[in-house]
Amino acid sequence: MKSTLFNMTAVLLGITFVASAGVGLVNMITVDPIAQAEQAAKTAALTEVLPAFDKTETSVLTLDEIPTTVYTATLEGQVAGYAVEAVSKAGFGGEIRLMVGFTAEGKVNNVNVLKQTETPGLGTNMTKEDNPLLKGVKGFDLSTKKLVNGRLAVTKDGGDVDALTAATISSRAYVDAINRAWDAYKSVAQGAGAAENQSANEPAAQEGGENE
Repeated sequence: MKSTLFNMTAVLLGITFVASAGVGLVNMITVDPIAQAEQAAKTAALTEVLPAFDKTETSVLTLDEIPTTVYTATLEGQVAGYAVEAVSKAGFGGEIRLMVGFTAEGKVNNVNVLKQTETPGLGTNMTKEDNPLLKGVKGFDLSTKKLVNGRLAVTKDGGDVDALTAATISSRAYVDAINRAWDAYKSVAQGAGAAENQSANEPAAQEGGENE
């Protein structure tokens, strides 16, 4: 085929079309499995953070323009606990998403980290079962903790939740997500008005970097 501008343009357009079609096909093939995997992870997280249950009902609140999902778990028709999927956008690496479980009496039953992109070996330690952030909230009625302006806080900000070593920003974001989950829990379980003011939900000022 004679090399002309028209022919070269046609070839490039053909390559572009084939590449685009390939990307579209891959997306169609993978979108359902990805969605199924995410749903399976959430189901597993519910089992991990909640007391024994046989049914859940879902409600969605909007806190600071962020959708927050609350699962009311029941066992034989009686409330067994609540799980809240809460998000903080204040992580060192971006969004942190937690599933926070509360007992029917309001104590934190457990916490599962659904998503985080923090610094390996520092902020990522929030996923470990024995990390200080989890120890600072698990088994507690958060209203009995040392609060700062009514909010849970790390020790560096005047609270009593120990931060991850050299990962203060990540720790603040984790606590921020716990506070948001607590707001949502109170709104659904106790009928309390969840905080509408973003400044009340923001973690304390983030000085320095991850290696504080």
